[in-house]
Amino acid sequence: MSLIQLLKVDYSVGGPLLLDGIDFTLESNERVCVVGRNGAGKSTLLRLLDGTIVPDDGEIRRQTGIRVARLTQEVPQDADGSVFDVVASGLGDLGAQLAAFHHAAHEGDTEAMARAQERIEAGHGWDLDTRVSQTLSRLELDGDADFAALSGGMKRRVLLAQALVCAPDVLLLDEPTNHLDIEAIDWLQEFLRNFSGSIVFVTHDRRFLRQLATRIVEIDRGRLTDWPGDYDNYLRRREERAHAEAQANALFDKRLAQEEAWIRQGIKARRTRNEGRVRALKALRAERAERREKTGTAKMQLADAQASGRKVIEAKDITFRYGDRVLVKDFSTTVMRGDRIGIIGPNGAGKTTLIRLLLGQNAPDHGSVKIGQGLEVAYFDQHRARLDENLSAADNVAEGREFIELNGKRTHIMGYLQDFLFAPERARAPITRLSGGERNRLLLAKLFAQPSNLLVMDEPTNDLDVETLELLEDLLADYKGTLLLVSHDREFLDNVVTSTLVMEGNGHIGEYVGGYADWLRQRPQARSPDATRAPAKVTPPSETDASSPAQRKDSKQPARKLSYKDQRELQQLPARIEQLETDIAARTEAMNDPGFYQQDSDAIVAANEALAALQSELESAYARWEELED
Repeated sequence: MSLIQLLKVDYSVGGPLLLDGIDFTLESNERVCVVGRNGAGKSTLLRLLDGTIVPDDGEIRRQTGIRVARLTQEVPQDADGSVFDVVASGLGDLGAQLAAFHHAAHEGDTEAMARAQERIEAGHGWDLDTRVSQTLSRLELDGDADFAALSGGMKRRVLLAQALVCAPDVLLLDEPTNHLDIEAIDWLQEFLRNFSGSIVFVTHDRRFLRQLATRIVEIDRGRLTDWPGDYDNYLRRREERAHAEAQANALFDKRLAQEEAWIRQGIKARRTRNEGRVRALKALRAERAERREKTGTAKMQLADAQASGRKVIEAKDITFRYGDRVLVKDFSTTVMRGDRIGIIGPNGAGKTTLIRLLLGQNAPDHGSVKIGQGLEVAYFDQHRARLDENLSAADNVAEGREFIELNGKRTHIMGYLQDFLFAPERARAPITRLSGGERNRLLLAKLFAQPSNLLVMDEPTNDLDVETLELLEDLLADYKGTLLLVSHDREFLDNVVTSTLVMEGNGHIGEYVGGYADWLRQRPQARSPDATRAPAKVTPPSETDASSPAQRKDSKQPARKLSYKDQRELQQLPARIEQLETDIAARTEAMNDPGFYQQDSDAIVAANEALAALQSELESAYARWEELED
């Protein structure tokens, strides 16, 4: 029996329907990933599933007694107290009484203990106290720790414990990997693969998606489409669907244009026109008016600066301490112009401190850092501190100006922001109204308008949708300057950087050629890339330890590792194939026109040869695509 069903559900927040007559069914032991552009309605779907909001129309059916828990995208501002308090709050009123009893016991307040104990016993709550303790143990959390003092990654783990403590049948996760380091993401990935209930999650981390999802659900222009759990197959099928949709729309528009031309013909045509044909034209107009165009792709470009010197940064034997901790010890490196360097390490290991040392913003305790000539630095801050909450999106980027200079061209700020998918009304709105993904896009717009030859990016991938993420990869791969990148997105690192600096503990920094996967192969005592920590046992406390073979089944791994050049070629082939098919369709249509054969014979022969060459190139592209994917 289905756990949750959505039947013909509509939901709107003004304007076109965010969700338009969608159907969705969640079965037991499924791990469903929800994908779509920023603002498509992914978080809205999760809120509908847990009952936080109700649909405008349609029906939601839930299995009787089902327990649903949701991990939100942002850490709640009102969450405070000890870790035990925050986790116990996932049990409602009884959880609050358990927290009160623990506080009273810690302070030795016997009267408060007695009052809390009475309420707990009345609600048969001592079993829940055991459940909280077991959940804290399984997620390796200190119940007495102050929640506010934890790192962002540990706060996310506490909130996951809060969701798990009620032993949910359905776990809803909104961007669970945000602010987690690579080790924590690996841990969470294994944790969830062994979870005994069903999971619906939203993520931008493509490797996390590949390892976890058994089914993919896409939200696009209000519609919901189901795909099997193979992410690469989803990408292929999505490209095929987009191509078929473009061809169908082109044929429809051509027919509509023909009918519009017919209706506007002279007096003779209007005397004899078929009223049925007129009614059909009105129907075509109505259908065209209801079509929802696909959201465009951002058109990002970087403002170029004059090339820096060949040697960008030279660090010799630098050491830096913070209190009693040695963050950097006897580290030397040389950064050359054009290097794209990824910086990897756990949260709190000192990645930002290393960047500040290399940029000369902090002085090392020992050693020296020499900065090259002619550097123009652009810095992407993961906390978005450079955005002023009191200003609109446009004023944040243009700083009160109407025009900005970009690579020698004067561009109006509204046109520039439209390239980053900000409609004029969103560009004029205060940034407090923007989603996390929109804020990251806005910070990219502000950053890229600044000429630079050294780009420093600290966690730029958080909250970005996959399409924007892939575009950012292409942009950084073609960047002419030098890049220092801090990221926990394993695939993003593999696709962008040419070398890595790894914070290996006790101040030691290892330097490796290639991206994340290359580091895994080169590091001493290499371990499995997706099992850097032994996962804690994750079956909810009230459940048995058994899990089905399907839950324990590992995802299929690629047969061999593609080189960076091959990866880029594989990513670019679908767009190349689509362009070739479009060119072939256009040439074929032109050659079907009777007027084509009234040309000079040489022109006809040349056109046929050009068409044959395009078809041959298309066949080669398909063969190459199949070869790389195999």
